[in-house]
This record gives sequence, structure tokens and C-alpha cells, in this order.
Amino acid sequence: MNAPFNPARTNNRDPFVAFVCDESTAELLRPIAVELGWEPSKVNKGGLRNAVQTLSVSASPNILFVDLSESGDPLNDINALAEVCEPGTVVIAAGQVNDVRLYRDLVASGIQDYLLKPLNPDTLREAFVQAQIALNAPKVADADNGHFHCGIAVIGTRGGAGASTIATSLAWLLSEQKMHATALLDLDVHFGTGALALDLEPGRGLTDAIENPSRIDGLFIERAMVRASERLAGLSAEAPIHSPVVTDGAAFFQLQEEIRGAFECTVVDLPRSMLVQHPHLIADIQVAVLVTEFTLAAARDMIRLLSWFKSNAPQTQLILVANRVQPAAQLEISRKDFEGSIERRIDFVVPFEPRLASQAAKLGKPLAEAGKAAKSMSALSELAEKVAACAEAGDDPEARAKADAKGSSLLSKLMPPKKAKPAPKKKK
Repeated sequence: MNAPFNPARTNNRDPFVAFVCDESTAELLRPIAVELGWEPSKVNKGGLRNAVQTLSVSASPNILFVDLSESGDPLNDINALAEVCEPGTVVIAAGQVNDVRLYRDLVASGIQDYLLKPLNPDTLREAFVQAQIALNAPKVADADNGHFHCGIAVIGTRGGAGASTIATSLAWLLSEQKMHATALLDLDVHFGTGALALDLEPGRGLTDAIENPSRIDGLFIERAMVRASERLAGLSAEAPIHSPVVTDGAAFFQLQEEIRGAFECTVVDLPRSMLVQHPHLIADIQVAVLVTEFTLAAARDMIRLLSWFKSNAPQTQLILVANRVQPAAQLEISRKDFEGSIERRIDFVVPFEPRLASQAAKLGKPLAEAGKAAKSMSALSELAEKVAACAEAGDDPEARAKADAKGSSLLSKLMPPKKAKPAPKKKK
């Protein structure tokens, strides 16, 4: 949770402060605070209302416990609390409303956890331990660090080609193997599988952004992104299919802008229809991964996509990936005939591994993670290596020259020296 940053207050932070509504909760908190090395006097009466009033004129603690028992509208009250909290405050809330939707909404709004009263001492201790872990975890890359940002769009030529599978695997590989702070943005608002593949709750961040584009800023991104690991976070939705999405695309473009300021890499799972509806989304995409199958319909649509990029986004480097490739005897079109029809070579081939795909789905892991020991999945790692060359070289002339010297380097095509993009400007 973040209010506007006030440097004058950061050196005066308490490690822990609590605002509770009743004496029994206070009596439970005080000995646990002592166990964790905190001052028991920091347990205050007054609940959420007192928390907002107090923190509006004083420094926020590192860990904040608030009691929502007397709140008539917990979600709006938590949002009011967020306006007065300094950056980095970890918030734990407690209340008497046992509603899973409220829990999800509160977590999506930015709190660390929501505990149901009456409180259990062990549950409370565990919540504080998790808060300390979150507090000490590495933060996502700041826009001020000067690193070049790599924007990647993954687009399927046909439904079922496995573009989402490639997108989630690529995001995982960039975060885990290349150690880049990576965001996965799934723009299939109704049927996206980005969160499902990472075993995450999608939250309401994406739908809220579409409904209220004016709310999108750095604070919104911090609240809305669902953390999958230290370096990987996702933003997706499972909007009701009876609710059509009406947008001019401004929200999607603004999301990309804000995510660019917080992460080193953005992987956008982009439905192909969006190229027609919102072509401006490709404006700042450096790499487009086109995922296909070896079928007649896919060949037709690959030709159309290649033509679209040539006319509308010639600056974007294209990488062609054939996914779910079966033995040659079972292919509708051979690789040779496919490449001949599109007049271009396929860069990477990912074989069809039904058992591995089933295992990944059961475990709630990306295909690249579930199959990291499988030789058949080496193409995914090679794809990540090629894409990551852009982000790693950045604006460093020496690093760029080394990347150019590599025969398979993406950077020589992606960022010619005369047309290199400058590092992102520092945000105020």
C-alpha cells in the first residue's frame, strides 16, 4: 500500500503498529508483539478509522495490523487507508465477515492477508511471519535503475495453437533463468489462462483497469499485480461472459506504460483480434512471438500476420514458433511446405508432449517449469535466451557489440545502433 512518498518520514518508521476495536484482540496481540521484538504499546484502540486519522499525520509502520470489525464498507475503507500509507507498508486486516469474495477483493486491493475473528494465536503468528518475509523480499525493478525494458507480445495464429502456454513459459523462464523482474499481462479478459497456468487467483485488477482507466498508476499496478514468485507477477481476468468489454484500448496501453516502469520485461499474451481492434498496443513492443501449428488455416493466418506486421509495425522483431508439433506422418502440412507457403523459416519447434502438458496443468505450473528436465523442451529455453538478449544488453555499447557478435543474437536486428531507443526516463 502506498500514499505519495514522503522522504522525511521514512527514517521514523516503527516496525509494527496495530489498531484494534476491542480489548480481547489487544490482549491477544500484545504478547505476540513482544515475542517478535515489537513494543506492545504499539497496539492501539480505534480500529480502521483511528488508523487512517493517525497515519495521515505520522509515518507508516513497516507492518500494520488493522481491525475491520466496525467497518460498514471494508473494501472502500481499506482503499482510504491506502491513501495515507507510505510505500512498502505490509497490511494485515482482521474482521468478522466470512466471505471469500471480500477476502479476494481485499487481497487484490493490496493487503497482505485477511484474518477471520475470533483470532487464533498461531494463525496470527504465521501471518506476521509471512508479512516479514514479504517485507524483506526483493522488490520489482524500479524504473529509475536505468535498465532497458523488453516488451514481448505472444500471439497465436489460431485458437488452440498454444500461445498462452508459450507466454506463461516465456515469462517464467525470463524471471527464473534470466533473473529479470517480469510481468505477464494476459489480455484475454474473458477466457485468459495466464493466472490458471501459474495457479493464481486472477483478481479484479484488469477488469477494474478497463472500467476505470484514470485509476491506473504505479500504486494501482502494485495492488493489482498478483505475485507468482519474487520476480514474476501476473495480471489477468476471468470476466463474466455475459459482460462485454467496451473499451477504446486506452486502459491496455496505459497498463503497458505503468508496467514498463516497474518491471524489466513484460510478456503480453495478446489475442490476435486485438491487432485489428487496438493496433496501437504493438507500438512499444520490441519482440513479437508468433505461435502456430502446421495446418493449412494456420499457414493462411501466418501470412496475414506477417503482412500486418510488415505494414503496421516494421520495427518489431518477429520470432516464429511452431507449437504442439506431432510426428511428420501426423502433420496436416509438412514443415517444409509450411515454410515455403509463408516464405519464412520457423525459428523454434516445440514438440507435442501430452503427458508433460497434463502434468503441468495438474501442478499449476508453466510447461517450461514442469518440463525443465525434458530435452524436448529445450526450444523454450532457447527462445527465452533469444528474447532476453534485448533486455540484457540495454544501452551499453560494449554489451550491445558482444550481443551483435553472436550469430543468433536478437539485438542486431532488434536495436540497430543508429535507431537504438534511449533508456526509460525517470518517473517523478
